[in-house]
Amino acid sequence: MSGFIYEKDADGIVTITMDMEGSVNAMTEEYRGTMEDTVTRLEAETDMTGVVFASAKDVFFAGGNLNELVEAQPGDEEDYMEGLEVVKGHFRRLEKLPVPVVAAINGAALGGGFELCLGCNYRIAWNHRSVKLGLPEVNLGLLPGAGGIVRTVNMLGLQNALPYIMEGKQITPDKALEAGLINELVDTKEELVSRAKAWIQENKDNDEAKSQPWDRKGHKIPGGDTNNPQVAQLLVMSPAMLLQKTKGLMPAPETILDCAAEAARLSFDGALKVESRGLTKLVMTPVAKNMITTFFFQMNQVNGGASRPKGIDKTDVKKVGVLGAGVMGQGIALVSAMAGIEVVLKDLTVEAAEKGKSYSDKVLSKRVSRGRMNEEKKAGILSLIKPTANNEDLQGCDLIIEAVFEDINLKKKIVQETEPFLAENGTYGSNTSSLPIGRLAEASLNPENFIGIHFFSPVDKMPLVEIICGDKTSQETLAKAFDYSQKIKKTPIVVNDSFGFFTSRTFGSYLDEGVQLLKEGFHPVALDNLANSIGMPLGPLAIYDEVSLSTSLKASASAEALGLLDVHGDSSITRGVMSTMVEEHGRGGRHQGGGFYQYGEDGSKEIWPGLYDLYYNKDLDIPNEDVKDRLLFRQVIEALKGLQEGVVHSVADANIGTIMGIGAPAWTGGLIQFVNTYGTQKFVNRATELAEKYGDRFAPPAIAVEKAEKGELFV
Repeated sequence: MSGFIYEKDADGIVTITMDMEGSVNAMTEEYRGTMEDTVTRLEAETDMTGVVFASAKDVFFAGGNLNELVEAQPGDEEDYMEGLEVVKGHFRRLEKLPVPVVAAINGAALGGGFELCLGCNYRIAWNHRSVKLGLPEVNLGLLPGAGGIVRTVNMLGLQNALPYIMEGKQITPDKALEAGLINELVDTKEELVSRAKAWIQENKDNDEAKSQPWDRKGHKIPGGDTNNPQVAQLLVMSPAMLLQKTKGLMPAPETILDCAAEAARLSFDGALKVESRGLTKLVMTPVAKNMITTFFFQMNQVNGGASRPKGIDKTDVKKVGVLGAGVMGQGIALVSAMAGIEVVLKDLTVEAAEKGKSYSDKVLSKRVSRGRMNEEKKAGILSLIKPTANNEDLQGCDLIIEAVFEDINLKKKIVQETEPFLAENGTYGSNTSSLPIGRLAEASLNPENFIGIHFFSPVDKMPLVEIICGDKTSQETLAKAFDYSQKIKKTPIVVNDSFGFFTSRTFGSYLDEGVQLLKEGFHPVALDNLANSIGMPLGPLAIYDEVSLSTSLKASASAEALGLLDVHGDSSITRGVMSTMVEEHGRGGRHQGGGFYQYGEDGSKEIWPGLYDLYYNKDLDIPNEDVKDRLLFRQVIEALKGLQEGVVHSVADANIGTIMGIGAPAWTGGLIQFVNTYGTQKFVNRATELAEKYGDRFAPPAIAVEKAEKGELFV
């Protein structure tokens, strides 16, 4: 049988080994036909004692076909729902076979793959960290639509099921066993099928082994149905809590909650219908299109090395020097050591370097206390970090990364002092968020080996690295930086040199627009609240307080000294506000006694009252929709300019960079992808309208106008 190997042994046990075309088993058109034939054949068996589902591939089953999901458009609902019901029908028919059905899980089973497992009576998994189980559809703007919601609610109870279906948790087999999502573990892959067959033999006379709990008379959902007071209270409170988290911008979690509630109220088959309608609705939304495109296809493209130079052998950094043991340097040291790299952490004094290393100790100790790491592993990582004040200890480093203050003269001095200690043909990297790499490379004896490696704070938590090529950076150096980034488990995007590069430049436009609105007289509380309402994690005023107004003012002065001021637009209004706040009122930011906000000892914060006297104009009339669009469109327009100017290499790099680096709202799928589903012509029209009302900074870039005229998307 094409795609599935069908074998029946002397004991009457049928083993279905999935081995479909391609690298993984997935819910393709081939699968649907093959599964239909397989289930029909199983139903016709007369002396069958059990069924085992196994995989010939490293992945047990990968789930739905995302290409089909992206291609589905409004108007296709009936056809999509019909196809979904066929897939769900296969699982329903499997669990109604008169014999036990066992999933022998040898690799990852996520989404539809895990839903196949849930449709089996018994689940045995190889107890290995490579085996990931779960229902992560929510992370793509979807829901588990092949029975995942209904089965987990009936299996675990509503409250216990919600984290797996609403948060998209992926867990290892031992955690799945603990949660009750699987039934048994084996130590080796080779044991899986034999153990599955043995279990069938052990339970051939056990009626419960041949049926699912929800198909047995008297089945009760663990924890109760919607008539249970605790469940009812949960369902009353959850929507408000969810709305606070999603701002109403993410339809998937809300739909999942609705379907889960119905699973706890309706009959099993009735709830399956509700679940199908929920997925069909979500598949047609722009949010799902955006999230699937960026978080799956483009993420795979970026991580697959699309921006890495071709034809250059992979390299392996074994020793890295980190200069500066402050917030950034200590984080770079930690992630490097966790990847097994020897680290020399250098600062002006050994004490400062030791303090930087203590950050790693603190982070790793927290992991140990939570059971995510043992003491031996922690000690091994810490032993790789050598604190020092001596340049000589950098001798033989494959890579040196300077992470000192954003002062071009200081950075150049550091380069000249430490570059001679690099290993032959070693790479020198600068962790700068804005200073041009070409200017910094002037201090290097080997500018072809010099590159920007921009980390984001906190380094151990932020997943992105922005790699910046100077005008003399070689392709070999870019490849080395790319390989190092992947070794430390970061997602690298590649950009070309310019002031602010791509991420800082784009993010800066958001902050600048926030301050412009403040200066125009818009209410400061409403300003940050409206920023939150479009999905930004923090409002522009709150962010300025965190990064420090005084630091921003110094950076502006540094840019002016370099002749780089306003290379991406007029920021004189922002500089004026910063100057007023810092120099006239001593409001330097959160860690300098307060900035736009004032902070209570209990952790509370509120807008500094003086801000109203300085800027608020109660007679100002700007529609809230204009404010939200100004905050979002400024960023989108700057991202488009970066793409147009060749600062960012690809649409994928741009989208991943804006999501993972600067916190662009997840529902957009990235700032370039946003334009695709908003509509390129509609975007040009709205940007033009904003430009007429608020200034030329909103004029649509030529690249957007061209796409609109041709009716093309950004891909």
